[in-house]
Amino acid sequence: MVDRALSRTGLPPEALDLVAVTIGPGSFTGIRIGLAAARGIALATEARLIGVTSFEAVAVTRAKGGWFLLVALESRREDLFVQLFDPRGDPIGEPAAIMPAELDAVVNTWIGAVPLLVAGDAAQRATAALSSRAAATVLNDSPPDAIGTLRAALCRLHPREQHIAARPFYLRSPDVTLAPKHRNPGLGPA
Repeated sequence: MVDRALSRTGLPPEALDLVAVTIGPGSFTGIRIGLAAARGIALATEARLIGVTSFEAVAVTRAKGGWFLLVALESRREDLFVQLFDPRGDPIGEPAAIMPAELDAVVNTWIGAVPLLVAGDAAQRATAALSSRAAATVLNDSPPDAIGTLRAALCRLHPREQHIAARPFYLRSPDVTLAPKHRNPGLGPA
């Protein structure tokens, strides 16, 4: 897929000077694979590697002047991954994993009853949880995507912006249970 995209531009790989990658939150394996691929491409082409959160990748293309934006991403569990952005597109507080039943109270605490746009791949679920909010508009079809990732990375090139290391960003521990160590009876001395 990366090779096809680069081929369509007609540019050689050496022409790359920036590789943008989402660092999460997202699926444990997907984030790790994406980061490994981005690191490999950046290393091979000597391009700069910039990581952006999945929230930034949505917010940069969905923020509209005068509206607060809630980016809600699927956690593949009952909770939602969320972050609020002000009308300029700047984050309000840190990203969080929140149960839908708590979302309404959290949003009201941060921004009161002002109109709100809701974006991300969990926008419908988040909007359903915002029961007391009269003005919440869902932005359908607004998952993190390549264009948002690139735009957010380009914003990070601005001298006032902080660069985020291209390391995985998780809001909770991986859903992994390690098996206990067992002696393999077919190997080694008995």
